[in-house]
Amino acid sequence: MPLGDPSVVSNTLFSKDHPHYKWVALSNTTLGILMATINSSIVIISLPAIFTGIHINPLDSANVSYLLWILMGYLLVTAVLVVTFGRLGDMFGRVRIYNLGFVVFTIGSIALAFNPLDGGHGAMWLIVWRFVQGIGGAMLFSNSTAIITDAFPANRRGMALGINQVAAIAGSFIGLLIGGLLANLSWHVGTLDVEWVFLVSVPVGIIGTIWSYLSLHEVGAKAEGKMDWWGNALFAIGLASLLTAITYGIQPYGDSTEGWTNPWVLAGLIGGGVVLVIFVFVELALKSPMFEMRLFKIRAFSMAMLAGLLSSIGRGGMQFMLIIWLQGIWLPLHGVAYDQTPLMAGFAMLPITIGFLISGPLSGTISDRVGPRLFATTGLLVVAATFVLLIVLPIDFTYWQFALITFFNGIGSGMFAAPNRAAIMNSVPANMRGSASGMAGTVQNSGTSLSMGIFFSLLIAGLSTSLPKALFSGLTANSVPTQVATQISHLPPVSSVFAAFLGYNPMDTLLGKGGMNVLSSLPEAAQKTLVGNEFFPHLISGAFHDGLVVVFIAAAAMSVIAAVASLIRGKHYVHDVQAVAESIEAHEAEAVSS
Repeated sequence: MPLGDPSVVSNTLFSKDHPHYKWVALSNTTLGILMATINSSIVIISLPAIFTGIHINPLDSANVSYLLWILMGYLLVTAVLVVTFGRLGDMFGRVRIYNLGFVVFTIGSIALAFNPLDGGHGAMWLIVWRFVQGIGGAMLFSNSTAIITDAFPANRRGMALGINQVAAIAGSFIGLLIGGLLANLSWHVGTLDVEWVFLVSVPVGIIGTIWSYLSLHEVGAKAEGKMDWWGNALFAIGLASLLTAITYGIQPYGDSTEGWTNPWVLAGLIGGGVVLVIFVFVELALKSPMFEMRLFKIRAFSMAMLAGLLSSIGRGGMQFMLIIWLQGIWLPLHGVAYDQTPLMAGFAMLPITIGFLISGPLSGTISDRVGPRLFATTGLLVVAATFVLLIVLPIDFTYWQFALITFFNGIGSGMFAAPNRAAIMNSVPANMRGSASGMAGTVQNSGTSLSMGIFFSLLIAGLSTSLPKALFSGLTANSVPTQVATQISHLPPVSSVFAAFLGYNPMDTLLGKGGMNVLSSLPEAAQKTLVGNEFFPHLISGAFHDGLVVVFIAAAAMSVIAAVASLIRGKHYVHDVQAVAESIEAHEAEAVSS
């Protein structure tokens, strides 16, 4: 057969005309999303080891900003840029932007793995390159579902997007587990501090980059238009201001346990909100906007986006609360050393991921035939029920009860996530799929960032009313001088919460060399009690449960509201099919009238 014969090309697996090309596109984009979401949570558990490597105490008040930016910077950058890259994908090619995302993400991972700096400079190195990773992640997030939608017919998209969404949501939980396994694996090459927690993404990134450039092709419709510079600038400024203000709002300010009265935080919240309102009016006035506000006229799209936002906030809040619950209370009470709690917490939350893996692809496949409303709505109600069950679960629970509840939470989330994303992508015109994918990604990542500010604030507010008194009486009962006990009890609860969150022994952190430095002067029995596995968990249990009730009631309420939004989305809606049907009806009506 002569070289260049089209039949040769069409029969190769990596040809866009090959009957199995859609599976190549699905496997590659799922790998990209899995890598991006794993890296959104992988640093949560490995932060203590990372800060140890650059010789910084993350709980020192001067270093809390470093901690929060390494933790939140990736999510913030991804949330801000994902719509922009979705629009660029519509204009210049979704595969082109997606492939570039693999390259940028891999470069960021390499730079993070080999940190040449120490102290504050080392922390800034990590923050900057996490931003770069976030840019690559935004490119992957914004175009992966659009590429899948282009490759699969409408009657198979739910299944395909179900697999992709399972990877997206499960990746955040898998990241906790991988972070725990790799946290303490590092070595030094000269002045370089090499961290496995970042290095693990490098070979995956390289393989994914080569694979995507070899296998993916542009098969979707492009949208003609100019770059919306005003829209991009306003959106970036508004959302970045809002999310940055939330990040600083959970830090203490002056005599307050939180920073919501900080003038800069208020300016960010109000100013960011005003800029986003201006952004909406600017976008409505443009012919080729980056954020197609007119899509919200499609009820199937707008209700799915609202349900997705509320679900993302609730899921992020649950993940945050379960980490505190497991690492600060339950695991220590069951004999697990504090420095091992992050890893064990990752294992303890595996039932959630298993639930996703079971229900996501299955619900997506069935929803292709019956529509998304039944599965998405039922899934959200199941999630709401699990939040209520977590409220009535004892603080020192029996693990099988916790595993069963969180398993059904994963089942419910999987039932919702796959059909809902398929509904979003099916409801928009073919040439706007990149924008829709980016908008859905923004909603998901912004919801996670918002959940940190909302639920952390609710928890700290609950702890602030009862923890100081419990802390003072517990310390003085174990020979801690009254002056020291008073000083510690007046510290913002954020110190104790972050200590537990990061796998530190909170009492050792507050009383040891890194804190008041009085632990060694206390009687030996008092030392053992204070830094033992039971003192802090028993001390915080009552106050934590009060905060937990408020948080999970709020999460359950959001899930119910999301279920209502999902219920009223209307019947199964596929834009391309609907457009053809409407065109046929119009022609028939015209023929009859003539």
